[in-house]
Amino acid sequence: MREERIWVAGHRGMVGSALTRLLRAQGRNVITVDRSILDLRSQPEVEFWLRASQPTAILFAAAKVGGILANSRYPADFIYDNLTIQSNVIHGAHKAGVERLVFLGSSCIYPKFAEQPIREDSLLTGALEPTNEWYAIAKIAGIMTCQAYRRQHGRRYISVMPCNLYGPNDNFDLETSHVLPALMRKLHEAKLSRAREVVVWGTGTPLREFLHVDDLARGVVHCLDHYDDYPHINCGAGSEVAIREIAETMARVVGFDGRLVFDTTKPDGTPRKIMDSSRIRALGWAPEISLENGLAATYRWYLETIAAATQGERETVDAA
Repeated sequence: MREERIWVAGHRGMVGSALTRLLRAQGRNVITVDRSILDLRSQPEVEFWLRASQPTAILFAAAKVGGILANSRYPADFIYDNLTIQSNVIHGAHKAGVERLVFLGSSCIYPKFAEQPIREDSLLTGALEPTNEWYAIAKIAGIMTCQAYRRQHGRRYISVMPCNLYGPNDNFDLETSHVLPALMRKLHEAKLSRAREVVVWGTGTPLREFLHVDDLARGVVHCLDHYDDYPHINCGAGSEVAIREIAETMARVVGFDGRLVFDTTKPDGTPRKIMDSSRIRALGWAPEISLENGLAATYRWYLETIAAATQGERETVDAA
């Protein structure tokens, strides 16, 4: 057998960086490449790099991601970039003879009103949530691309579907981020400015499932080592919480003591979403990080990196 060489595609992102940390902690051979060197939207570049680097496995965490606002503003970017990137990598992996590939998707692949908890066989049984359907369609195509190469060419490519994620290296841009990092930043900045209220999109009633990215990383690597089947597999926390409760917990973690105002003119998205993760739990994986502990750890990371960098920029401007 060839020496193990695991390419983490998207290693600078939240999921990719968590996978890289975990694999290196396990003493495994990880290879990465920066986007300034390899453009995943270029098929010739991807195929050349794969032939030259010869990974034995790929953990595919590269994607264009964003929240409701970003999806509504840039639908063409979301569907084109994701379809192009994943097609190039999966096809390139096949041509280069890569033995294993794990494709990372999203719970948004499931119908808006899927039966809860959402089983893997709920895929393509109903209409998608309109606020992120372009990203969802791209991810569904990625699952089926892996299945097609598995069926036609015998490739051992699998797909793992995480629930909503949070943790270090998340995107905290207010226009393009998901609900947790956007809310954390808004509450932090409100605390600093001594604002008396923070506006939260929607009614606060939707139920969501949140998983710390380090727990996901363990699940993905566990699947790499122990799962080799045609259907995609869910990886979720197994519990759900209302957006209102999330906001209140986040305010407590951040130390914001003002009022939370829910803007009911803004969309809620899917009313309830929790995945059935019994299949991956049967393989021996389970989450280890509680939501409050995970949020507290993420806020510490935010203070040490994002907030500290912003403060440094302000001090530089003041000095000038």
